[in-house]
Formats: sequence, C-alpha cells, structure tokens
Amino acid sequence: MSNHSKTTRANLLAQMATDSSVTTDLLAGEERQFEESRLVGQPPITYLENSEAPAYALTNKKRGVGLGSKRNTVTPDSNRGTVCLVTGRRTLCIVGTKPDDEVIEVPHESVAAATSHTGWRANRLEIRTPRKIYHIWVDRHADETVAAAAEFIDEHRQKEPEEITKQDGASRVMWRGRPVKQATGESSSGHKPDDTVEESDAGSTDDPVSTDNAGRGSAVGAALTGLGGAGHLLNGGLGGEGNE
Repeated sequence: MSNHSKTTRANLLAQMATDSSVTTDLLAGEERQFEESRLVGQPPITYLENSEAPAYALTNKKRGVGLGSKRNTVTPDSNRGTVCLVTGRRTLCIVGTKPDDEVIEVPHESVAAATSHTGWRANRLEIRTPRKIYHIWVDRHADETVAAAAEFIDEHRQKEPEEITKQDGASRVMWRGRPVKQATGESSSGHKPDDTVEESDAGSTDDPVSTDNAGRGSAVGAALTGLGGAGHLLNGGLGGEGNE
C-alpha cells in the first residue's frame, strides 16, 4: 500500500469513527508532535483488516501496556509512543519499540470485563479475560474517551468469553512477581508455587501476597500471645504473694 493510499484510507476511517480521538494523522503515522513517527515500523492503519474500522483511539507517550500487572508494563522508546485502537472486533495496541513494534491484541470475544480508571498522571483502560489482565495506559486528558471505550468494549463482549491461548505474559495469577503458566502450574521462572493470590487494585502494591508469609505472621502472633499469657500468670503469682 502506497503512502497516498494509506492516507486516503486513514482519512476515510477517521470520518467514519465514533469518536474524534481517531484522526487521519494518527492512523497514517503522520502526527506532528513526533520527530519521526509514533511507531518504529508501519503506521497503525496497516494493522487493520480490510473491513475493520476503529471507533476509539487511545494514546500515551511514556507508557504502554501492563501485562498481568501494572508494574509489568511494555513501554515505548523515549522518542516513540503507544496507540490503542478499539474496533468492532478487538482492542489493538501497538507500542513503539526497536527493532520491532510490540503488538498486543485482545479480541472482544475473550473479554470478561472492561473498566476505565482515572489518575493524576495518566488514565487506564483495564481489560480482563478469564485468566488474564491488560492495563492500557492512556493520556491524562482523555477521561471521556477511555470511559466511552470501556463501555464500547463491554457492550461487544460475549457472555461466555473465550480465553486467549497466546502466551503474552498477561496472566493475572502471579507468583513472586511472575505470571504462572496455567497448563503446568509453574511460574515463568520454573518454580512451582504452593499457592497464589490474584492481584487486586484494592491493595497498596501490585505484588502478590504469599501465603507463606501469612503463615509466618500467624506463627509470630501465636508466639506473642503465648508470651503475653505467661506474663499474665507471672504477674498474678507475684501479686498473690504480695497480698499474703
């Protein structure tokens, strides 16, 4: 496809798009804020199927996509960026990295839930499948767009989502900061976990909680309780002798 053809198609899809976030320059890789382009390789328009059209476009210059954990984020190179296109079929994310751009996609039929989150430095689109989670970082000014995109994805998902079979590191079952392989029950480091806890945004950290530490905490608590009881008996005994 020639550059003229790419621009022509990008212009057509931008006019058809539901949201103004989808622009000709973005799809054609001709954004002025980038010295070269947002991506290292081909522009976003080339990743779309012939009959596929984006409804929303989410972008970020510094962050990319968190796989399984917000800390495990694929980030673009310093002079590049990230673009995420939400179409009627899938959520397609492309992160500008050398030597080849990182491509991450989540088909709507695999989505279990899609939610939007706002923050001081960046917004986030969170997509969950039965066993995986994707954190898509979005520019701070796109509050309404990320919320609308989440609602759009939620409306297009199936009641019984199909899991993504591709091993992309986005497992939301973690062990010592690494995704657990569902088929073998081993982490990517080769260790077999005794138990794992699915990470949650409710905690103050993204790290998983190990039941081993919890067990040690209970043992320490029990020991302290025992010492407290001994102290109580000792004080009681001394008190009794004094009264006599």
